[in-house]
Amino acid sequence: MSVQLVWNNNQEVVEITEELIGTLEKLLEKAAEMEKITDGEVALTFVTDQEIHELNKEYRGIDRPTDVLSFAMNESIDEELDIIYDLGENEAIELPEILGDIIISVETAIAQSKEYGHSIDREIGFLFVHGFLHLLGYDHQDEASEAEMMGKQEKVLAEVGLSR
Repeated sequence: MSVQLVWNNNQEVVEITEELIGTLEKLLEKAAEMEKITDGEVALTFVTDQEIHELNKEYRGIDRPTDVLSFAMNESIDEELDIIYDLGENEAIELPEILGDIIISVETAIAQSKEYGHSIDREIGFLFVHGFLHLLGYDHQDEASEAEMMGKQEKVLAEVGLSR
């Protein structure tokens, strides 16, 4: 399977190949293993700069595009209602934990891969791991937390063969 995505006026082509999908799956497995996550689902969506700009403005109040957004499902709000599944006696339903959504701007990933001098696959992989760590609660608001997050990202990427 191969999906060809065409972005911006330069008609740059990024192929979402079986190989790239396999690499992203390996990255997710390594990052989950490192964080001792044994079960869960993550949704990954590729968008344009315009689409991520709209999401960034709507959900974060930041009026510009970004490279990756993460929307964690395990964050709760006090007013949230509990959902109870009543399946009757002796019936149980096992649902995987939905960790959240990761949204990557391919246009920005292309630009950043050129800026940093590495492949688009490495940049998409980096953004995917970065987004995954955000789903787990990691952040980079100060120097110490940024160093911790960057170290984890680079370790996962190196283990899958996407080091710089």
